[in-house]
Amino acid sequence: MDARVERKRKRTRWRKHDTELTLLALPTTIWYILFCFLPMFGVIIAFKDFKIHGNFVNNVVNSAWVGFKNFEFLFKSNDAWIVIRNTIGYNIIFIILGIAVPVTLALMVGQLHSRKAAKVYQTMMFLPYFLSWVVVSAVVWAFLSYDKGIFNQFLSDFSQDPKNWYMEASYWPYFLVFMNMWKGLGYGMVIYLATITSMDSTYYEAAVIDGATKWQQTRYITLPLMKFVIVLMFILAVGHIFSTDFGLFFQVPRDSNSLYNVTTTVDVLVFKQLKTATVGMASASSFLQSVLGCAMILTANWVVRRVDPDSAMI
Repeated sequence: MDARVERKRKRTRWRKHDTELTLLALPTTIWYILFCFLPMFGVIIAFKDFKIHGNFVNNVVNSAWVGFKNFEFLFKSNDAWIVIRNTIGYNIIFIILGIAVPVTLALMVGQLHSRKAAKVYQTMMFLPYFLSWVVVSAVVWAFLSYDKGIFNQFLSDFSQDPKNWYMEASYWPYFLVFMNMWKGLGYGMVIYLATITSMDSTYYEAAVIDGATKWQQTRYITLPLMKFVIVLMFILAVGHIFSTDFGLFFQVPRDSNSLYNVTTTVDVLVFKQLKTATVGMASASSFLQSVLGCAMILTANWVVRRVDPDSAMI
């Protein structure tokens, strides 16, 4: 018993190594306190009738409490079902394709014998990720413009009537899914490709000796070793299921009223409502998205832990 107590004391004793790690983590800790935890004070705006009549602290303190009244406009809106359907529906598609397509491309690029060609493909696929949606919307306009758009010129060459693409709602779900994949594909592929390149090559050498084909190596070695990263990316993606990329759904369609039913999500609705709504309503929407997102992450992680404990985050 005395030996066990002594070992426990040694483990709890502060050491020089602990000081070094603390100093190393100090800048990050300070950054999180200043930019992540202190701004949480502003969450109470979601429960107040926020009025601007002085500095920020006085505005928050002196504004009247309204409880959950700021949350009501999200559910009482006539288009609440359309907004929720678009937000969740698009995100489900984005999550599925955002895992399946990058994993497939990462496996394909990882099989290339030429490292130079692999780097070229990675760079080409990763480049759109750095473009802003303002630039992307201009590129889309060059394709879909009624007068000089490439698509309409292509239709004219085949004696077809030009289309006003920004008024054709039936096409835009496909456009939005494609643009989301095109812009974010490289980021996901690089993550999975980094996982593949870090795998122990001895597994593959042993598989080749046993006569395993490329497909068998992928199925029984690569994919099982990638499972943890795939599950982790899935859990993190589920946390954003109630949020959407504002630039994709507002700037790319150029805020066309004809596309309202297929492009309006929670973020777009809140932005439009700010013309007539209050700051408290916008804050309430953001707060609700954060809470629901956190709940979805915890739920997804709980399900994963029940199915495969080794793949869960915690």
